[in-house]
Amino acid sequence: MKTPTHLTEPQRKLETLECGKCSETYDHLLPQNVCTACGKPLLARYALEQIAETWTRDTLQSRPASLWRYWELLPISNPTDVVTLGETMTPLVHAKRLGATIGLTEVWVKDESRLPTGSFKARGLAMAVSKAKALGLTQLAIPSAGNAATALALYAAAAGISAHIFMPQDTPSFNKETCQLAGANVTLIDGLITDAGRIVAERKEQEGWFDVSTLKEPYRVEGKKTMGFELAEQLGWELPDVIIYPTGGGTGIVGMWKAFAELEAIGWIGKKRPRFISVQSTGCAPIVKAWEEGATEAIPWSDAHTIASGLRVPQAIGDFLILEAIRKSNGAAIAVTDDDIREAMQLLPTTEGLLTCPEGAATVAALKQLVANGMIKDTERVVLFNTGGYQS
Repeated sequence: MKTPTHLTEPQRKLETLECGKCSETYDHLLPQNVCTACGKPLLARYALEQIAETWTRDTLQSRPASLWRYWELLPISNPTDVVTLGETMTPLVHAKRLGATIGLTEVWVKDESRLPTGSFKARGLAMAVSKAKALGLTQLAIPSAGNAATALALYAAAAGISAHIFMPQDTPSFNKETCQLAGANVTLIDGLITDAGRIVAERKEQEGWFDVSTLKEPYRVEGKKTMGFELAEQLGWELPDVIIYPTGGGTGIVGMWKAFAELEAIGWIGKKRPRFISVQSTGCAPIVKAWEEGATEAIPWSDAHTIASGLRVPQAIGDFLILEAIRKSNGAAIAVTDDDIREAMQLLPTTEGLLTCPEGAATVAALKQLVANGMIKDTERVVLFNTGGYQS
């Protein structure tokens, strides 16, 4: 794919990388993983005052409908470093019939299955691989429950970068096959994504790999935050009342929370924030448990199991950031059963004609519970995220 036409020259906009926990800063011109002081994620910080002076919402009108339309708040400086497969702005579907079955009129579905690799992971890996290209990296490694592996394999192939992928044996066959088709080096392991992550951590220095695990590098979250930019733009710069989001590693929540803060800082939105509802499976719910107990970090979940492979993340490195967004937005965390997910996987297609992944279906199951227990009112505008397409 060609570089988007509005990206015409290098720009200096990214200022530094800052630890999300201890605020230590790092040079963004060098490859960076986590904070060396406390081991927590690094977040990109921009010249927001300068951007606010030169960038207006009207600028977007003539730009292609892709995540790259938000160029001024993305970490790539030189357009020649952009690695794109044609990332489209994903549709925001008014789910009127689904809402009617639950007793709501303002239910919307942000359908991320329309992205090039079939899931929202395309956003994060488009950004991470583009930044890797800019930094001259040639070998990337990732532990994955499935969709992130597919995204890395394809974007790395497009960039001419080697991808080393570690996945559980029971990862969906679609993901295993697409990675192999893209020429990635695939290793299947007996264990979970956390076990795959340990292998990457143990071998990366010796093998010369750069680790692009969730929130263990600063740029996947920068791609994910574009979901928040798109949502704000699609709703006329008026944020919804509630966002219901399926949570494994939680980069989507962290990214959108960051996106809304940046939009406020440049004067495009006000102080209002949606209530973030984090959805997990009863078979793996570390964020739900931490939220219920009032904890600021989550304890690793033992014996993690669920049909939603993207939710089978026993421990998220950005747990404190996820919980912060939930609490500051007056949100909540809720767990749903696999039976609830199976039922919801049929409800969205039969009411709206939208096929969903198990993780996306979990948000529908959660919505039903939230309405039943009075946590969502019939006057509120609610956005569900379907993070990927149906896979058999």
